[in-house]
Amino acid sequence: MDETLPPPAADRTQLQQIIAGLNEGVMLIDPDRTIGWANERALAMHGVTDLAELGRTVAEYRDRFILHYRNHHRLGPGEYPMERLLAGEAFSEVVVEVTRPKEDRRWVHQARTLVLTDAQGRPDCLVLIIDDETERFNAEERFERAFGANPAPAIIARLADMRYVKVNQGFLELTGFRRDQLVGRSVHEFDVLKDAEKRDIAVRRLHAWETIPQMEGCLELPGGAQRTVLLGGQPIEIGDARCMLFTFADLHPRHLAQHALRHSEERFSKAFHMAPGPMAILALDGLRVMDVNSAFTAATGWHREEVIGRGEAELELWGQGDARAQLQRRLRESGSLRGVDVQLRAKDGSLGDFLMSAETVEIHGAPCVLSLMVDNTERKRTETDMLAAVESVMRDTSWLGQKIVERLAAVPGTGRPAGKIAEVSALPDRAREVLSHVAQGLSDAEIAARLGITRNTVRNHVSAIYARLGIGKRSAVIVWARERGLGAAAKPRTTPAKTGRAKTR
Repeated sequence: MDETLPPPAADRTQLQQIIAGLNEGVMLIDPDRTIGWANERALAMHGVTDLAELGRTVAEYRDRFILHYRNHHRLGPGEYPMERLLAGEAFSEVVVEVTRPKEDRRWVHQARTLVLTDAQGRPDCLVLIIDDETERFNAEERFERAFGANPAPAIIARLADMRYVKVNQGFLELTGFRRDQLVGRSVHEFDVLKDAEKRDIAVRRLHAWETIPQMEGCLELPGGAQRTVLLGGQPIEIGDARCMLFTFADLHPRHLAQHALRHSEERFSKAFHMAPGPMAILALDGLRVMDVNSAFTAATGWHREEVIGRGEAELELWGQGDARAQLQRRLRESGSLRGVDVQLRAKDGSLGDFLMSAETVEIHGAPCVLSLMVDNTERKRTETDMLAAVESVMRDTSWLGQKIVERLAAVPGTGRPAGKIAEVSALPDRAREVLSHVAQGLSDAEIAARLGITRNTVRNHVSAIYARLGIGKRSAVIVWARERGLGAAAKPRTTPAKTGRAKTR
């Protein structure tokens, strides 16, 4: 008998009964390169139901199943785990991907070996033990894809040796590093927690494999630059290794925006307080004063501390009565005012003529009203002087021809041409009465005294007359009224006597 031939296969019935119910896949390989037996778990991990489909020999198995390492390197003859076992190699963790030709299904096996010997110490039975790691590696692949595709910057450190094992594209774009500059590098060499605002807590939780709460930090970039970030850490497992997933949010754009906003607010504050006209900021709800500038203080006598927090209605800054209520209503409805006549009330109760423009704005998330006032006193005085000059001329209009009167009534700014203006009978009684006194050249104060009404009431009637007649100038109103017989009676024109002796015939 040739002694080089392997001994015949032994009866391993009891051994097969012991391992049949194990969760691991077990394959028994004889020294003659035949596959003597495989439990149901090993068959299921290859997608077959009996040993014939698996292959009776190692060669048949290699023809029916394609194996790759995790780096996608295909195993050739002599590299299959059972062939390495037959060659006398012992191993504990060999991970391979198993597929069948022309099929998409894939299994991931983690194999280890066991050699059973006979009484003489010779190999009697070679055992290949397989753990099914398909689901774990599938989950890790899904995590890898999600991790790599996630735009949020992230990097993973392994706690066992405190080295970075994974980094995603978002982190590389944030920092400007290359992948090979980070993977494998020590946490102590590139310390993402170096400038964290709560570094002691973060380091303690890192070593304890606990969640690191979000906190502000600073990353050192290639070239010595720095990037302000919001960072946090989440403990995870990759395989059986404890790791820490660090995630980051770039705070640089927010800091730039805050810096720009701060400068913008500083510029606005300077412009607000240096403005030559009175300005006030009021909360839209309740028109409560939030701030006033120096010109406001100079015009009203109110100190800034005396008005902040008080309502416009309490201070009566914009006059009194219906006019102020109407102004507030227009502001709430339209959100803005342009060139509106107001009488700014000073601390001593005196009133000044101003033109006010206002706009609703948002300040620190709250709706507010920004108002600007321009002193209108000089313009009013100029109009009064002009009116007095016109009135002095109009006291005697008998020498003016009808055409001239009509042209005066239709001068630019009166609103509409003569002939299209409403008649006196179209005006209310009180308005006609006020108009009669206007035609006499009386001021608003004089009319108020004569009629026993307030000056504001007179002003309201005059404004109503302007609107009804479509005339925008007081002088034009006087011309229009006197043309229709209102006001002082026209004085007859006196003709100077001729001098010299009469001619004789």
